[in-house]
Amino acid sequence: MLEVSDLSVAYGQHPALNGASLRVKRGEIVVILGANGAGKSTLLKAISGICEGRVSGSVTLEGEELVGLPPHRIVEAGVALVPEGRGVFGDLTVMENLLLGAYAERAREEEAGNLDRVLSLFPKLGERRGQQVRTMSGGEQQMVAIGRAMMSNPALLTLDEPSLGLSPLLSKELFQSLKAVRDTGIGILLVEQNARASLAIADRGYLLENTRIIHEDSAAKLRSDPAVQAAYLGGGKGAAKPAPMVAKPAAPRPSAPRPAAGPSPAQIAAAAMSGFQTNRAPRSEPAPKPQPVAERPRAPAPPPPPKPAAPPLPPRASAADAILGRSVADLVAKAAESSRARVGTGVTPRPAPRPAQQDRRPAQPMPDPRADSSDRLKSVLAEIEDAAARARAWRPDTHRK
Repeated sequence: MLEVSDLSVAYGQHPALNGASLRVKRGEIVVILGANGAGKSTLLKAISGICEGRVSGSVTLEGEELVGLPPHRIVEAGVALVPEGRGVFGDLTVMENLLLGAYAERAREEEAGNLDRVLSLFPKLGERRGQQVRTMSGGEQQMVAIGRAMMSNPALLTLDEPSLGLSPLLSKELFQSLKAVRDTGIGILLVEQNARASLAIADRGYLLENTRIIHEDSAAKLRSDPAVQAAYLGGGKGAAKPAPMVAKPAAPRPSAPRPAAGPSPAQIAAAAMSGFQTNRAPRSEPAPKPQPVAERPRAPAPPPPPKPAAPPLPPRASAADAILGRSVADLVAKAAESSRARVGTGVTPRPAPRPAQQDRRPAQPMPDPRADSSDRLKSVLAEIEDAAARARAWRPDTHRK
């Protein structure tokens, strides 16, 4: 089905893949093992047509040459990639992510059948079809990514580190799901660092080292190979185990010699007590504690104003509404808008702030400044007349010598 022959990739003057050749049959799981930087992800990107480097060689699927085709044409040919890091749309629901995978022409006629197959392989997705993907666990998001790729009705499914960041229990469930995908007749090309778990479900495997494929064999033989065990499975028969380190007992410290003669502990204690009693000052009577002042009763605080009732939430659209009421093109436009907002600004746009709630407390009446104006004016005039009378009555004695 898939034939890769003498595939090479270079980024400028730096080679990332040299002369790789492999094959994947229909209904077969093939695993690629290698260290970081060996070229595993570059191989999958070159097959899917999304490699940014210079690609040379041949990649054919069912006899059709894929090298040089744009990525969407390769998807139409039957190759679906599940990238490292999942690449799901967190703002969309599970059902919307799955329907995005059916955008290819080859998948539209089989959309209902592919959806039933995905939901039967991953029952959790059927239970949470209306949930936003960002609120799901890592294992559930990986199921969404695999299900979205399967919605394109592929002949070959390529996965790049699917168990990355998952717990051992979720990784075990994931590999069991890949076996179920293989049973449907889809070929799987798997790049995985968990060599033990991937070889347990694979049919064949390749060893990729320093940008070159150096070995090919069945998964059973690779598991029993001492070199593979030492390099990828954590040991082998010929691997020498380090001798356990035995801690030496610490030498006892020499104790300081005790004086030959001196007062006994009882004599030292008696001398200390006598000195304490002679030097101790007479105890003074404790000052009387101040009586607590009775607190004035506080007026009870006024009750807070009642909060306005929240507006009722709009009813959530069901999965049937998401399928029947929306086209796949609308979902693609929504996903593209979400991606542009996230890439252009670096942050998710926030909704506009709600208007501040109005204070519903009754307004207190303001005092009228003109209420007692006439009384205050009369009082001021009286004070002025009194001061003037005192000034006229006072005369300095100019004849006093």
